[in-house]
Formats: sequence, structure tokens, C-alpha cells
Amino acid sequence: MLDKLDAEFAFGRQALDVRAYRQELLSSNIANSDTPGYKARDIDFSSALAGALKKSGGTAQGASNSSTLAMAQPAGVTSGMSMVSTQPGHLPGKQTLQATGGPTDDFGTVGYRIPAQPSLDGNTVDLDTERVNFADNSLHFESGMTVLSQQIKTMLSAITSGT
Repeated sequence: MLDKLDAEFAFGRQALDVRAYRQELLSSNIANSDTPGYKARDIDFSSALAGALKKSGGTAQGASNSSTLAMAQPAGVTSGMSMVSTQPGHLPGKQTLQATGGPTDDFGTVGYRIPAQPSLDGNTVDLDTERVNFADNSLHFESGMTVLSQQIKTMLSAITSGT
């Protein structure tokens, strides 16, 4: 049962992880905008998400032939720890969770951005481009959080409506 709950949130969780990683890269670019020889780095979100989805063998929400992210696989449920059942309706509680996904930092190949206007010191960071990408990624991250929060609220509503 817990693995099914985990699978419900896996795609959204992994998409947020890729967004967070991209935000780190973009903020690093902004921080190094005056560093001579620094090369602006970025990932393509859609290809990073698709590549990570393929590695784990899972599927994106409702998509039958899409690839899955490394951590999008539900946690494996194995026997082990036991719980005490204090009410007749409680589950037996003879499962334990173990992470079965891949490494969380494997979000595809980081690429170097081709500068629109190269600088004399070899730095390829264009602050305007980085700020726009940073703001765009932030909005997508927030919308992903909103969707995930709504999924959790819907589940909680379904759980509490039965009592």
C-alpha cells in the first residue's frame, strides 16, 4: 500500500528534484558572471527528465511509453519490522520501506551555453539570459509544488472523508 502512495507522488517529486538541480546551475552561473573563463552551464529540463525516467523504468503520470526518473520508482516494501495493532481495523504492519531508486544527482549531462555575445575574458554568462531562465525555472518549480500539494490535499480529503 505504501509503495502505491509513493508511486502516486514519484513523478512530481522527481520533476521538482530536476528543477532544483537546474536552479543550482543557474544560480552558479549568476554568481560567476564576473569570473574570467567561466562557462555558463545548464541542462535541458525535458531531456533530463526523460533520461532520468528511462533509467528508472517508471512512467510519467498516465503516459504509457514515456520514460521515468531515477527516484520515480516506489520504495520497495520488504518484510522486517513489525508494528503493534491496537484496533481491529489496523493493518498488520509487517512491512518496511527501503529506497529502490537510483542516485538523486543524476539528471543528465550538463551542457555549456553558447554565448550570444562572447566576452574578452572568456566568460560566457549573459546575466539577462540567466535571470530570465532563473525566474522561469522558479515559476515552474512553484507550479510543480502547487500540483503536488493539491495531490496531497486530495488524498487527505479522501482519507478523512471516510471517518
